[in-house]
Amino acid sequence: MKVDFLTLFPEMFEGVLNSSILRKAQEKEAVQFRCVNFREYSTNKHSNVDDYPYGGGAGMVLAPQPIFDAVDDLVSKSENKPRIVLLCPQGERFSQKKAEELASEDHLIFICGHYEGYDERIRQHVVTDEISIGDYVLTGGELGAMVIADSVVRLLPGVLGNTTSKIEDSFSTGLLEHPHYTRPAEFRGHKVPDVLLSGNHAHIEEWRTKQSFKRTLERRPDLLEDYQLDKKEAKWMQQVKEEMKLEN
Repeated sequence: MKVDFLTLFPEMFEGVLNSSILRKAQEKEAVQFRCVNFREYSTNKHSNVDDYPYGGGAGMVLAPQPIFDAVDDLVSKSENKPRIVLLCPQGERFSQKKAEELASEDHLIFICGHYEGYDERIRQHVVTDEISIGDYVLTGGELGAMVIADSVVRLLPGVLGNTTSKIEDSFSTGLLEHPHYTRPAEFRGHKVPDVLLSGNHAHIEEWRTKQSFKRTLERRPDLLEDYQLDKKEAKWMQQVKEEMKLEN
């Protein structure tokens, strides 16, 4: 996969892209990152990329010319039609499902804006996706682009050492993930649940699934609205609900 970031601050990406899983993904040649300063595409004699909004108002608006030209240049060099993602508060709320969708692409271009906003023609005629990482405001799109890139790249084949990790992650199954424990079996008087030490994989699977149900019911019950239970899961879910009633 090729991932391009159109940004006025390419230095912001250096630490993130050269650390941990994203660095390993590049070493494995699963992904190629490139940060492009779209100020370099400005035809303004002062290299400005923004201007005052028509009709008045506070702040500055990113002008269409540098963005259009930068995207045209990147697209012309691409072997496949890229997905062009605009980071903005008005966009679709980012989710694991969206990450999985983007992970199937060959080329992603992220447009990271600053200032008050974008000229509407960028939104209408350049981008394929508008994405928000949450209902809050950041100073620019760079942090959001990094979050999405990390979420997407870890799903690429061969990036994670354990191929089941991405399958069992929270949200990948539609549920929050079950609790995890490691050695020692007892620490400061707190013990690991006996079932995890039993070696009985069927019982362990049941415990983990029930814990996922319980955690999701407690913290994100909205995730269960569209979750389809099979016969076995329906039985376990009922048991979890009865246990939670007794606890309360």
